[in-house]
Amino acid sequence: MKKILYIFLYLNIYNCFFFGIYAQELTLSIQAEKPISQGIKDSLLMQKSFKDLATLQKETDTLHLKFQRMGFIESELLQLQKKNDSSYVGEFFLGKKYSVIKVYYSEVDFSKKELQIVSSEISDEYFILPFETIPASLRKLTTLRNQKGNAFAKLKLTELEKDEAGNLNATLFVENGNIRTIDSIAIKGYDKFPRSFLKYYAGVKKRKLFNQKKLVEQNENINSLGFVNTIKPPEALFRKDSTTVYFYLEKQNNNLFDGILGFATNEETQKLELNGYLNLELNNNLNYGEQLLINYKADGQEQVNFRAKITLPYLLKSPFGLSGELKIFKRDSTFITAAQEIRATYQINPKSTTYIGYKGYDSSNLLDEVIAGTPIEDFKSKFFILGATYVKSQNKKLFPIKTKILLDTGIGSREKESTSEDQLFFETTLNNIFNLNYKNSIFVQNTTSVLISDTYLVNELFRFGGINSIRGFNENSIDASLFSVINTEYRYQFTDEVYLHSIIDVGYFENQTISLKQKLYSFGLGLGLKTKAGLFRFNVANGNSENQTFTLSNTKIHISVSSKF
Repeated sequence: MKKILYIFLYLNIYNCFFFGIYAQELTLSIQAEKPISQGIKDSLLMQKSFKDLATLQKETDTLHLKFQRMGFIESELLQLQKKNDSSYVGEFFLGKKYSVIKVYYSEVDFSKKELQIVSSEISDEYFILPFETIPASLRKLTTLRNQKGNAFAKLKLTELEKDEAGNLNATLFVENGNIRTIDSIAIKGYDKFPRSFLKYYAGVKKRKLFNQKKLVEQNENINSLGFVNTIKPPEALFRKDSTTVYFYLEKQNNNLFDGILGFATNEETQKLELNGYLNLELNNNLNYGEQLLINYKADGQEQVNFRAKITLPYLLKSPFGLSGELKIFKRDSTFITAAQEIRATYQINPKSTTYIGYKGYDSSNLLDEVIAGTPIEDFKSKFFILGATYVKSQNKKLFPIKTKILLDTGIGSREKESTSEDQLFFETTLNNIFNLNYKNSIFVQNTTSVLISDTYLVNELFRFGGINSIRGFNENSIDASLFSVINTEYRYQFTDEVYLHSIIDVGYFENQTISLKQKLYSFGLGLGLKTKAGLFRFNVANGNSENQTFTLSNTKIHISVSSKF
């Protein structure tokens, strides 16, 4: 037994000694007919130690290719010389380094404007490329061919030669293949998806040139609808004479609700009063892309605000749509105003929509006696309205809209006490998100509204203030014949579900009924949190007017919760 143990120990000692000598790593160094600069060596990203001779030889072949891509096209490996048991030297001939290459092309394949993405020196016959950018440049030009429907286009440089001046020339060879168009569109996962959105909102149409990059962007547009989620990027099936594009979608619940409703008895009138707020948004429940909005907000005493809107997009599978809206605003026992609006919309392209329509106002004075200096009267207004919207989406769950532009205008008249007066109004909203990086962004928005009239009534003025206009002020507490508000937020996104932001709002308004012109300021902080119940927003802002001293009592807390179901 002892003899066997001695033999086992001897074999282990022998193996350790043998493999310790012969399993040592091999090293590689390189040299050429002229010194190789440290910058070139760093660019090679050369591996210097190897476990065996085969991997070392493979690295020398790789270095040869890297030298050629750097512009040493005449380079070659002369020999791989063994210096000792563990070190080798690769001897290269480099030759002349070419920093640029002159590439001859045909205008049938590429225009000068298209070539600007890869070169800054372009003539009618050739363009100049930095030698080290050749692979990246060919990939970019191949993408351009793909966007023209040449899904299988191949590009390469041929006829490489030196001219009399010793410069390197080549010819751009383009193998286009068959031009591919979208012949059919298939949807997997959500069979009842309203295809009109695919055609008009996303811009995916049959007989259009096949463009994989554009399809991915269109897929993101679909994802921004809210009531549908894209499972994975679109795919294409190429047959001999047809191309089928597949979209992988799933229906997503996008109904929103938040609200608190209460009932109380008015001590003076002994009548039951409703207070609180309700926000209900129903989207695509009939698989048509329709939308129903109901908003109700009341504080039980000062004001009541009610809004109902229905939107029917793409009537009869056309780019035309229809929407109708009713708004009712009541301020304590002063006045009540009802606004009715109907619009006919037309989708110009996936990002832009225009509309024409009608808007009417009907307002009643609820005061028993006229209050001096407060022009509140019964009136009716009629307006012909037109406008346009531009919306650019982005692939972010918390901030799906990157840019939005809304332009509204109306031409009409107001009637009161058998007299008529021409009026004109403009309303604009412009906002954009400047993405600094994944976590940091800046949001900027401007909202401007103007009513042009010879005389003004309190009950026809714009009303603003609150979480959706200028924060730090009570909801709809400011009357204006003209106002402009700039909202800014610096946002820091911790995760896809939590972000913190600053609040800096600046506003200006005019109230012609009391000849008031004033500037407003608001500062604060906000928090956004996406929970299972929905998006929770908590804002704390202090609002002040011009020449007003800062007081904590002007601080307002704005809370908003949007729950999906």
